[in-house]
Amino acid sequence: MTLTEHLTPVLKKLRLSGILDTLELRLQQAIDGNLDYAEFLFRILHDETERRDTKQLSLRIRRANFEHERTLESFDFNFNPQVPRAKIIDLSTCHFVERHENVLLIGPTGVGKSHIAQALGHRACRQGHQVLYVAAHDMLAQLRMARADQTYDRRLLRFTAPDLLIIDDLGLRPLQHDEPLDLYEIIRQRYERGALIITSNRAVEEWAPLFKDELLASAAADRLLHHSHVLVMEGETYRNPRTRRRAQEPTTH
Repeated sequence: MTLTEHLTPVLKKLRLSGILDTLELRLQQAIDGNLDYAEFLFRILHDETERRDTKQLSLRIRRANFEHERTLESFDFNFNPQVPRAKIIDLSTCHFVERHENVLLIGPTGVGKSHIAQALGHRACRQGHQVLYVAAHDMLAQLRMARADQTYDRRLLRFTAPDLLIIDDLGLRPLQHDEPLDLYEIIRQRYERGALIITSNRAVEEWAPLFKDELLASAAADRLLHHSHVLVMEGETYRNPRTRRRAQEPTTH
């Protein structure tokens, strides 16, 4: 039997079978470079840690349930100069996640709120945080159905447990039935325990009527705004082909 054949069952028992992917390469490097034992061991173990990190990152991104693969690198800040670029770059450090703070992205349709929200979520995944992205109407529909089949507490935990929850398009329609209570409960349970990103077409001052109860609205706003970064994003819509073409045209002097 070859060395690899001897090692395979041992590595599998230790749950280190990923080392087999680069073992032959590292053995040849050790021979060619006359590496000592410690250097050879470091290299094969480093390969395994990188493989595991990549696998865990892929898993976190998949579980985040992003609508699209969005990154800050692919965002065109030049299209809308009014977008607060410096503040967004600062948020991309994800210190706000570690501090359990909120980010409220406010602005009209098409200015890139969802893109920025998901890009920040992607950065958080890369830094090892558990992230969940969900459209507001979908989240509230899930909780409404959970009330009907007696799984409310378990479903609520899905939205309160992640390090970062991203709620997209809050306020597109009025909240109905128990939805104001559901939204408040998520805000309450995440307050100073987890970070939150919310995107909305409505100004923060317009959120209170969504709750249809002054006390509930006040309690929700107090928690949302206590540790928050409010970014107003203005400008042209990315979805207008004519505007995009105009933005891409060279400036004449």
